[in-house]
Amino acid sequence: MRSPRLAALELKRFGRGRLPRAALVALLLLPLLYGALYLWSFWDPYGRLDRIPVALVNDDRGAEAAGQKVRAGDDITEGLRDSKVFDWHETSAAGARKGVEDGTYYLSLTVPADFSKRVASSAGDSPETGALQVRTDDANNYIVGQLSRTVFSEVRASASTHASRTFLDRIYLSFASQHDQTAKAADGASDLTSGLGKARKGSKDLADGLKDAKAGSGKLAGGIKKLDKGSAILQSGSKQVAAGTRTLAKKVNGAAGAVRPFLKDNGKSIGDAARLVSDSTQVVRDHLATLVKAAPVAAEGAATASTDLDSVYRARCQDLPVPDPACPQLKKAKEAAADTARIAGDVNDLVKQQNGDLKKLDGQLATLHKQADSLAEHAPDLAGDLDTAVAKVNELDSGAHRVASGAAQLHTGLSTARTGAASLHTGVGKLNTGAHTLHTGIVKLSDGAGTLATGLHDGVSKIPDYDKQDRDRRTGVMADPVQLASKSLHPAPNYGTGFAPYFIPLSLWVGAMVAYMLIQPLSRRALAAGASAWRITFAGWLPVAAIGVLQTAALMAVLHWAIGLQMARAAGTLGFLALVTCCFAAIVQWLNARFGAAGRILVLALLMLQLTSAGGTYPVQTSPAFFNAIHPYLPMSYVVEGLRRLITGGGLAPVWTGSAVLLAFTAGALTLTALSARSKQVWTMERLHPELSL
Repeated sequence: MRSPRLAALELKRFGRGRLPRAALVALLLLPLLYGALYLWSFWDPYGRLDRIPVALVNDDRGAEAAGQKVRAGDDITEGLRDSKVFDWHETSAAGARKGVEDGTYYLSLTVPADFSKRVASSAGDSPETGALQVRTDDANNYIVGQLSRTVFSEVRASASTHASRTFLDRIYLSFASQHDQTAKAADGASDLTSGLGKARKGSKDLADGLKDAKAGSGKLAGGIKKLDKGSAILQSGSKQVAAGTRTLAKKVNGAAGAVRPFLKDNGKSIGDAARLVSDSTQVVRDHLATLVKAAPVAAEGAATASTDLDSVYRARCQDLPVPDPACPQLKKAKEAAADTARIAGDVNDLVKQQNGDLKKLDGQLATLHKQADSLAEHAPDLAGDLDTAVAKVNELDSGAHRVASGAAQLHTGLSTARTGAASLHTGVGKLNTGAHTLHTGIVKLSDGAGTLATGLHDGVSKIPDYDKQDRDRRTGVMADPVQLASKSLHPAPNYGTGFAPYFIPLSLWVGAMVAYMLIQPLSRRALAAGASAWRITFAGWLPVAAIGVLQTAALMAVLHWAIGLQMARAAGTLGFLALVTCCFAAIVQWLNARFGAAGRILVLALLMLQLTSAGGTYPVQTSPAFFNAIHPYLPMSYVVEGLRRLITGGGLAPVWTGSAVLLAFTAGALTLTALSARSKQVWTMERLHPELSL
């Protein structure tokens, strides 16, 4: 029996009752439900963003700039409400925060209180950027956060352009006033040139005068330096004199207090005592002269007497057989004479040794005699003289302290004057240098002012003076000088069209996978009858391939007429998908035929590998290295690439490459299935009692 008849017999099984027919219809519609529902749900999410609730908070307080009220926050919120990008809900900051946290809002946009102030600062000395605050919560929905970043980037760009236009408009508006002010400045520069001519002569006179002043200040500084040095010596000496007079005054006043009463009561007695001292002093001087003359004679006489007594004592008391009874008295007399001779000798030696001192003593006694006579003469008036002397000593002490204080002040003043004179000399020197520099600068300034006046008169005609229309045109260009001329060679009109090359082969794979859950991959009757392995293979493949073509037709019809999928090459798309479903049927058939129940698990695993490595959503280059490695070896990679060119347009090279790859996979899978069919014609215990059955 040929393969088509075997395939027809397999399909006839679904006509024997309502349930098989329903299963066949479900099998035909399964890819439609799978693919169409997926694409329908993803068809145009960006077109329905106005259904997403988003909190809008405008805390902007406005600002003042160039005399005008700036309310950038109001402008932005009004523009957002009119744009209907999201379902905007104006609320407070607290309400927005709570709403994002509990899921009432997917995200929030806040215009801060100082937004207008920051925008207006672009015209001031410290420009700042205004920051719009976006709050998201990926726990609510991660994709919404990604969408919001794109939308809010456009909002930020629009706000930046608006702020830039306002700032630039002020710049261009100021050109007109600058034109008039520059004209006035040119006239002022001419007047300045005239005035600087007079200043030039005055600066020359000033420099000459300061040169003479510098010489005088140098002499002044030198003289004050010498005075300061002398005042330091004066201060030190006067301080010592004041200390001495103070000590003297203290002692004199203390002694006067004790002596004054005695002098008043004993003036006569003091005079008499002084007279007695004078007379006694004269007597002592007379006796002193006698002592000097008599000392040698007395020493000689005492020595002679001592020698004579010693001789008498020996003769009377030592030489006689019987001593004289007067020997004890003679012995005492001899010892006394010896002592006298010794003393007289010592006195004589002392007089000789102290002859100079005795003369000095005589002079001092003469002075004492004279002073005692004077004291005796003035003794009655000593009390009055003492008061006069004490008063003069006190007056001397007071004057000495005044002199010391004045000397200190003089020294301090001269030190300050010395420093000031030096500073004056230095300052006059700097003034002299500065005056010459000033004169040189004024000469240059005078020349520069003439050049400035000429330049300003020339520049007046070159400063632009824009009217409102010209300002609007220029600020528009300057605020947004770079436009993005975006052009897609083969644009996809919506999100669903872009994802169709990914979801369509997915649904067809699922269709083939479910089909082989209902249809045997290898006919048991043909295996039992010993039919050819290729006939058995085609008999199991053709029904699923035919159902796959019908599935493709139903799916594409609904996608085109019901959902709105537009294909650049409709016929090519249908033909390519027919090849795709035949290839998928062959691969799924082989996995089921070769591995039995385990093959269904492998079919599902292979589907997962293809979905993750086909590059249907993000470019495969963004996936981990494992998926990049298996990408070229799986059929769905070529299916996705080919469908993109057929649906959205472009070169057909990926289509031809994909077709060749699919034919190779189909032929290879059918060959492997035929080999499996040949092996299945031999019954084994494993086939009779399989380990796993699904």
